Amino acid sequence: MTAPLVVVGDALLDIDIVGSSSRLCPDAPVPVVEQAEELPRPGGAGLAALLAALQPGAAGREVVLVTALADDEPGRRLRAMLEKHVEVAALHLHGGTPCKLRIRSGGQSVARLDAGEGQALDGPVGPRVTDAVAGAGAVLVADYGRGVTRHRAVRSLLGGLPAGVPVVWDPHPRGEAPVPGVRLLTPNAGEAARLAAACGAEIGGSGLSAAGRSGRYLAGAWGIEGVAVTLGAEGALLCDGSEAPLLAPARPARGDSCGAGDSFAAGAAGALADGGSLADAVTEGVDLASEFVRAGAAAGVAAQLAETGTARLVPERGEDAWDVVERTRRAGGTVVATGGCFDLLHAGHVSMLQQARRLGDCLIVCVNSDASVRRRKGPTRPVTPAADRVRVLEALSDVDAALVFDDDTPAPLLERLRPDVWVKGADYAGTTLPEAETVRAHDGEVVLLPLLEGRSTTRLLSTTKGNAS
Repeated sequence: MTAPLVVVGDALLDIDIVGSSSRLCPDAPVPVVEQAEELPRPGGAGLAALLAALQPGAAGREVVLVTALADDEPGRRLRAMLEKHVEVAALHLHGGTPCKLRIRSGGQSVARLDAGEGQALDGPVGPRVTDAVAGAGAVLVADYGRGVTRHRAVRSLLGGLPAGVPVVWDPHPRGEAPVPGVRLLTPNAGEAARLAAACGAEIGGSGLSAAGRSGRYLAGAWGIEGVAVTLGAEGALLCDGSEAPLLAPARPARGDSCGAGDSFAAGAAGALADGGSLADAVTEGVDLASEFVRAGAAAGVAAQLAETGTARLVPERGEDAWDVVERTRRAGGTVVATGGCFDLLHAGHVSMLQQARRLGDCLIVCVNSDASVRRRKGPTRPVTPAADRVRVLEALSDVDAALVFDDDTPAPLLERLRPDVWVKGADYAGTTLPEAETVRAHDGEVVLLPLLEGRSTTRLLSTTKGNAS
């Protein structure tokens, strides 16, 4: 049996209050959030453990969370959610369970309320904690500055791990320095700069260069094999003593990124637990964090837990358009769709797609099939087959997914898709769109967007033929 992945750190209770807002309070300039729903989820090390247990490829792997919990109502709620997915070995938390409550409307946070200042203080840890850490096949430390990594007995257990057990340490500005023997440190760029400064380094500038200098400095100062500085939408930079660091780029993903760092660290720890290299771990971590954000991030976790009592926190590879639409609606977002042949992608297409994506929280492109294009454009079209057109479209950062339809109009597909906004180019002004009635029947709106002058597939093809002759 594979030794468990043990997550050590501070667990929090995160609660989203999600509703809609269309007016301001009459006695203060603040939004009124109506039809609110409470969506609780584990946070901090609790979220990291949940992600480690449910990420693709984790089937059969036991995950144990070593944390500190108080015997209060938030602590009991947190334990109940966690124990459905991971084993919990808990220290006593002195004081109230940390609880962060976000009020959200339209996919945006309106306010956050923090309560509970509990701390894990030194004392006996008990046999469950001792056995969990001693029997670990890999360890992820998710430090949130609440005392678990400062606990002397916990630090002693972590420092006494055999050399072959990989340890990933996700630091916190108010947390502790890693114990000797850590294989991978995973700060974000801001944390890396602050940690380096706390160690006496003067790291100026920003961007990749500053991240690389911070990562190399921390690796040397703390004797760590690799430091992966996470860069948000840019991915992560691995500084491991090589002449040039490895940059693992992120996949395009928009939306709330809350919890993405935990997803990255959990993915990296899982890869190391399976025997992967540091480069494997960072690449896997970036991929999982990208998919986590695409799936609605921490808000998506809360929605799934509320709906089913469990969660598929990271979608399987190849999330399709219907998955995108489902998680966008679950998070209260706006679904935007557009359609066309997209036979030869040109600047006019790109301009319209960029504008369309800004109208909502996801963009689905409905693509005419090869047979549909032939019926509309003639026997010499399409120039590019549907599979290639979809692949090119989905490579654009503004496109979340594409769907192919075989009908003469997208109306039958839109009957199922039901977008909130259907977008076409301004060249359709003054014409009747056959799909408009379908869109509006489901409370959607049809809008036209301005075009770049002189750009069209037909003109490109005629120019090409003229040059050839």
